[in-house]
Parts: sequence; C-alpha cells; structure tokens
Amino acid sequence: MKIAMIGSGYVGLVSGACFADFGHQVVCVDKDSSKIERLNANIMPIYEPGLDALVKTNVDAGRLAFSTDLASSVKGCDAVFIAVGTPSRRGDGHADLSYVYAAAKELAGAIDPKTVVVTKSTVPVGTGDEVERIIREANPGVEFAVVSNPEFLREGAAIGDFKRPDRIVVGSNVEWARDVMRGVYRPLFLNESPILFTSRRSSELIKYAANAFLATKITFINEMADLCEKLGANVQDVSRGIGLDNRIGAKFLHAGPGYGGSCFPKDTLALLKTAQDNDTPVRIVEAVVQANDLRKRAMGRKIVNALGGDVRGMKIGLLGLTFKPNTDDMRDAPSIAIVQTLLDAGAVVHAHDPEGMEEAAKVMPDVVMCQSPYAAAQNADAVALVTEWDAYRALDMGKLHAAMKGNVLVDLRNIYRPAEAEAAGFTYVSVGRGPLSPEV
Repeated sequence: MKIAMIGSGYVGLVSGACFADFGHQVVCVDKDSSKIERLNANIMPIYEPGLDALVKTNVDAGRLAFSTDLASSVKGCDAVFIAVGTPSRRGDGHADLSYVYAAAKELAGAIDPKTVVVTKSTVPVGTGDEVERIIREANPGVEFAVVSNPEFLREGAAIGDFKRPDRIVVGSNVEWARDVMRGVYRPLFLNESPILFTSRRSSELIKYAANAFLATKITFINEMADLCEKLGANVQDVSRGIGLDNRIGAKFLHAGPGYGGSCFPKDTLALLKTAQDNDTPVRIVEAVVQANDLRKRAMGRKIVNALGGDVRGMKIGLLGLTFKPNTDDMRDAPSIAIVQTLLDAGAVVHAHDPEGMEEAAKVMPDVVMCQSPYAAAQNADAVALVTEWDAYRALDMGKLHAAMKGNVLVDLRNIYRPAEAEAAGFTYVSVGRGPLSPEV
C-alpha cells in the first residue's frame, strides 16, 4: 500500500519507518527542509534506539522517502496519516490543534478519491469531526474518510512497541475505511495483534484515558512512597505486593521524581480541559496533575534536606537529565524543576546525561554539562541520581565516592541497595524506603 506520513517528528518518523519495514511504500513529509535534508543523509532528528538503522534499511530498499512537498506526496495514497505535534496551548492548557488543521487544509485539495485520512496525532475528542469538515469544505466532490488511529509508543522502545503492540485502535464507522486500515496493519493482524474498531470519538478518548490512567498509577505509588518513608515501610515491597494482583499489574508502579515527557503532562492537561468544557470534571486527574507538579520540586528539596537544609555555595552533581532513559527528550523532565529548586537555593549544579545534554543545555543554561558521571561528581558535596539510565546502574561506587568532596548520594530511582551504597562510604538517601525499612 502507498502511505504518506505528514509530520516527521517522533511519531511520524517511527511510524513511517515501521510501515515501510512492513513492505508498504511510505513517504514522510515535513515543512522543515533542513530536517528533510538531514533525514536524507540518515541523520535522525531524535534519539531512539535502532531508528537510524531501520530508516537506512528502508531508504536503501526504496520503500521509504522524505519530502517537503505535501501535495505530490499524498497523490495516489491509500492512507494519509496526520502525525504533527499537538503541544499544550499557551495560556489555557488545551491541545494546540493548529498544525493538525493546517495539514488537513493543505492535503484536502490534493487527495485522490477513496483516500483514508488518519489522525495519528493525539487529539481531543471531536477533532476528527473538524478535520472532516475542513476537507469537505475545501474539496466537496472527493470521497474520503477520516479515521482516528492513536499511537501507543514509549520513547526509548518505540520500534518494538509499534511492531509488537498490545492493541491497534481504529476509530471509524465507515466499512471501506476499516478495510484500508486492515490492509495497512495486515502484518500485525496476521501475528494476532488485536485490532479494536470503535467509533472515531471513542478512539480519540481511548488515548487520553490510557495516558491519564498510567499517570495516575505513577502518582499513586509516589504518594505511597512518601507514606512509606514516614512509616518505616519499603515502597518497593508495597509495589511488588500490589503489582502481583493481576487486577492492578506491576507496570508503572516504580516510585521516583514524577512523570514527564511528551505525552503524560500535556495529555492529562488536555483531558482536564475537555472535561471542564463539557461540565464533567475529572477530579482524580486534577489531583494527579497537581500532585505530580508538586513532586518535582519536592525532589529538589529532598536533595537540599539531605545536605542539612542549606546548600548555598555547595556543588551538586546530577546524573540523568532526560525524563526517562533511552531518549534525548527533555520535555517536562523532572530534572528541570529539580535543577531550578537547587539553583534557587544557591547551589552550583554539574550534570551528566548519556544522550540528553545538548537538549538539556537549552533549558538549563546555568548547569555545567560534564562528559562523564565521575566528572559531574568531581568535588561535589552530593550526587543525585535522577534518570535510571543503564550506564548508572553499575557505577564504580568507590571511584564515585573518591571524586566527591562530600559523601551524600540521593538516589531518586532506587537503583542501588542501601547497604551497597553505605559500604562504599556514602550517606545514602532513597525514595520510599523509611529508616526502619528492611534491606531490599
């Protein structure tokens, strides 16, 4: 099948490369000519493990191409995916749909009859209706269908998620459009990945509901971690104990500094605004958003308190800046609020991240970026582990301690065992493991 992907960012590029790997003919379109030039030179605009090799393989095979010309790219396509950004709109938190609507308007006059226009971007309920209206108004004579097909990709594991999905959600009541989508996803359908057909509005809501629920799990276990610290319990034991209940499940029950990234913060906020606009407030999600925002600053204060409450003039080394491992994404990363809290308290911050320092430097101009974790720890009064990169899971604890001036290690991801850190000479502070807690 012939597919056009409008938008060559995270979702569009990964999806386009994977569709090409299935054997489809795919062109990824973007208005940013410099991005297209870099992609044609196999220079990826994002860090995602395995993406550069996947793109090169399919470009070399003639199945994947990149273009700035939307009109010619969508001609003759069976499906045209809209995969542009929908960031939070400044001022009110609603999803900014201007890029989605601009793409719909531009492609309207170029599509052929029986084209399926697929909204891949995360959009509020009812967006598909407006996309359909825009296209029909611009090209009233063409037969087309607008379908919702939300993505469920985790940064750092996106290729695997696309090729081995839990489910594929397709929102449309038009049978011929459903047939086209069956063809698009045929390789996964043959492997028995479940395809859930719903109405378009249900599909749009499924994406927001899923992300809000996962954000709730994260926030819940973080609040349990705070309670564990007061009660002398161990949040990792609590997490295991409730996660073994198959009604709950173990995923997203790892205590830490709060969620961030490109999806959870903006999607929970967009869901709140949609609910408020429809006079059906979602109080649980409201509490989740507020609790998560407060937690990030609280983790900065946790580091300050570990140093006695006054860090003016002290040097603190941070390990990990991106919102999660295996990405260079700094959007709403907990490290941003943590760093600001430390700087506001008068500390000097040095940091290391395996992939995110270039992006981090744009939002943290006062942080000194270091080329290794040990360089970030050099002469530091404390070191804080913020992102659980594999590179930090087996640090030479003796070398880390020797590099420091102080001996405080604040582990916001519970990577290390207390006894292990203390044996290396550290005063060790973790999350959700109270002073009376047994060893883990």
